[in-house]
Amino acid sequence: MQKIRIVGDDTRYLTLAVLLVVRQLFSVMFIIASAGHFTPSTIASAAQQGVPMPGLLVPMSGLIALVGGLSVLFGYRAKFGAWLLVLFLVPVTLMMHNFWAVSDPMTFQLQLTLFIRNVVLLGGALLFAFFGAGPLSLDALMARPVVQLEYRDGEQLTEAASQLAIR
Repeated sequence: MQKIRIVGDDTRYLTLAVLLVVRQLFSVMFIIASAGHFTPSTIASAAQQGVPMPGLLVPMSGLIALVGGLSVLFGYRAKFGAWLLVLFLVPVTLMMHNFWAVSDPMTFQLQLTLFIRNVVLLGGALLFAFFGAGPLSLDALMARPVVQLEYRDGEQLTEAASQLAIR
């Protein structure tokens, strides 16, 4: 069996590709799950768990998850979108997956698993909230300068000359 060897700049491109795929997989989970927050069964389940005003808060949480997921997916204002996902995950995790209040062993195990999953997702959201979406994102594309000033003999062009250079 032959080993694949990656050297030099190849690792940079591989890292960028992996970061893009991770960001897409992470965000698609929220986008798909957000659709369920608009169904009567999800609202009823939240009401049974003791969520206050479930008719308002459950669809609102779905909207927050959708906007946050789309933001992270496209890398557009991804830090803000990731904070939206944090805002979504903390109350949902504590209210809907409170394994400590369950007496049935099967339900306990299910809620514990879902609680841990949400804590892991919270960690991922915090990573995107602090570090952003990376270089393959709309944020990075929009941060690039549109026009660069030219230099002649080590001197920067004057303001008037730079205006002419732009036209």
